[in-house]
Amino acid sequence: MADEADNLEALMKQFLDGDQRAYAEILQKTSRFLRPFLAKRLSFTNEVDDVLQEILISIHKARHTYDGNRPYKPWVYAIARFRLQDYLRAHYSDQLHHAGALSDMEEFLPESVTESAISYESISGEVEKLAEKQATILRLMHQEGYTAKEVAEKIGMNESAVKVAAHRAYKILRQRLER
Repeated sequence: MADEADNLEALMKQFLDGDQRAYAEILQKTSRFLRPFLAKRLSFTNEVDDVLQEILISIHKARHTYDGNRPYKPWVYAIARFRLQDYLRAHYSDQLHHAGALSDMEEFLPESVTESAISYESISGEVEKLAEKQATILRLMHQEGYTAKEVAEKIGMNESAVKVAAHRAYKILRQRLER
């Protein structure tokens, strides 16, 4: 196992020195150990192939960040995790946009499933009672479907400030609605 790891580091160094054979070999070996990693986390083979291609492209683009004094696999797995998270975020975001509205399905559900002490109107009313900036952020993110980055650009704030304001607004809403 240590020999394989040493071989990967050596191949990566050769690739960085311009050896195209080493480049092809490192990509093949990387694909071999990443495929099972992705297969455990994704449902379909075509998803595994798509994400694997994205990871290999990212490795190519980030090759200048590889530190030859450090192990190769942790560097690759870090890139793979970020690419996988990006894929899953986009995939599930897309799924949510295509999901049917609950109100369209209510007639098929038993009455007890849709009963709640908290209604859309009560949440909307509480959102309106928030500070103007927090209310605007929540409206843009949840009613109009903007991301935190898009909201930040739209209202002239820093993206992290938008996230913090949203988090604080959620906390206030949760406290008010639990009463």
